[in-house]
Amino acid sequence: MLFVAALSALAGYNHARAKRALAGRAHGHVMEVDGLRLHFIEAGTGMPLILLHGNGSMAQDFKSSGIFDQAAKTYRVLAFDRPGFGRSTRSRGRRWSARDQADLIHAAAGRLGIENYIVLGHSWGAWVALELARRHSPLVAGVVLVSGYYYPPPRLDLGLAALPALPVVGTAFRHTLLPLLVRLAWPWTMQKIFHPADVAVDFAVLAKDVASRPSQLRAVCLESASMLTAALLTKASYTDIAVPTGILAGSGDRLFDAEGEARRLHAEVGGSLLDVVEGAGHMVHQSAPEAVIAMVDAIAGRHSSSKETGGYEPASSGGAASPDVPGGR
Repeated sequence: MLFVAALSALAGYNHARAKRALAGRAHGHVMEVDGLRLHFIEAGTGMPLILLHGNGSMAQDFKSSGIFDQAAKTYRVLAFDRPGFGRSTRSRGRRWSARDQADLIHAAAGRLGIENYIVLGHSWGAWVALELARRHSPLVAGVVLVSGYYYPPPRLDLGLAALPALPVVGTAFRHTLLPLLVRLAWPWTMQKIFHPADVAVDFAVLAKDVASRPSQLRAVCLESASMLTAALLTKASYTDIAVPTGILAGSGDRLFDAEGEARRLHAEVGGSLLDVVEGAGHMVHQSAPEAVIAMVDAIAGRHSSSKETGGYEPASSGGAASPDVPGGR
């Protein structure tokens, strides 16, 4: 009984802390799409630029990195909390795969009267960006992919990370011990995703309590399960991507071989641009925001050129990055 009481008290503490995590943080806009409450922040005018965060993060990631405000000087920027993250809900009974999320974001763009847009996706968000390019290419002006995991092999850690998404036992774990473990491991997690670059203190402080909320941990675990499913059941191929594509990766990424993944994708997607950022880890957009903005500008330029010439014609295969991407190689 004492053990049960302790777990109940811990669950109550986690619930209260989860409520405080978003309290006082700036609200953006909320819209109902496909039965889901979708939250986003918006600023600027010009070509629409949609920002999609990675697994475990939220739209504010792009604010803390400076990318949101810098891009808003040139573009109409919309950063979305993907389903289950930040202030967005995640309905049960649906997988919310990268394909599902691509359709959701596209529907949201349509609701906002946006007919042509660039998509920037970080990590898991890069999968969604690729699905947008694949499924809605007539209205996708280009994609910028940062630290994506495009060819995931089956991995034991993905299976373990997916376990807390299971009913009953997994639910109890997510509401009691898991948030505590996430907070205790937070310094190590930050070192791992930022290395070899310095940890961005603003992001680390902002994300800690948001990322350890039980509701958000459910989304994290479900997305790990989606990645494992993709690794087991599909053979990734991106030869059908036919929009201007920019690819960035940190040379020191320790989560996986991001540089190798990026170079493989670059070879597969015709005409794509590649920039491997030296001295950056998985959080390239936090450590080298100027490189990400440069790639966005390059992709926007390619889209503008394609409009003038009557359509984008990707090369038959990837090659060295174009000189119009500073630092590209």
